[in-house]
Amino acid sequence: MERAGKIAIVFFIPLLLLLFAVEINTFNKNFYIKSYKENNVEAVTGKSINELMDITEDLLDYLSDEADEKILESNFNEREILHMIDVKLLFKYGYMLKYISLTVSIFIVGYFLVNKKIESLGRILFYSPFIWWAAILLLFILSLSDFNKYFTYFHLIFFNNDLWILNPKTDLLIQMLPQNFFMNIFKNIVLLFLIMLAIIQLLGYILMKKGKVVNGRTNKF
Repeated sequence: MERAGKIAIVFFIPLLLLLFAVEINTFNKNFYIKSYKENNVEAVTGKSINELMDITEDLLDYLSDEADEKILESNFNEREILHMIDVKLLFKYGYMLKYISLTVSIFIVGYFLVNKKIESLGRILFYSPFIWWAAILLLFILSLSDFNKYFTYFHLIFFNNDLWILNPKTDLLIQMLPQNFFMNIFKNIVLLFLIMLAIIQLLGYILMKKGKVVNGRTNKF
């Protein structure tokens, strides 16, 4: 059980943090306002910042499953709506995976704590994130060299159609959310994810040291 628990921690806790980072940044309305100003979206779309944020609210309500696709019909064409249906499905899978990861993480951490395997829990929490650090930093470095290339790979992996290919001259969705938007939100996701990983590692270090002290005292008796 302990070995399986360690493997689960290596996978599920960092995955949970990554999904949290994606969700937090996706629903950060201040980020959208900043992006619209930086990318001159008002001039491109002919819409005011208030109009853009109203549309953004509709998009986020749709992605959070608080509304169906009808909420999109007044601003987006059929191709854009069909793509958003695909995006929402991806978010649904993400939510499912988040809750599974949360449940597994709580169960496994609880197992280690109940069985007083504090040092063992601390070690796995401290050392296992280095695998994710390496993978995420490698992806980040590669994306900086050619973001469009890897952004395209992302769509080819997660979508089974070409509805994500939109026309920036006519399609509002891509006008509001140009490539620069996705590049910046990706950076924010990576930064938040690594900060949360670092916090988990700090907690792991503390537990590891505490476990050593407890084990040392136990040995004396």
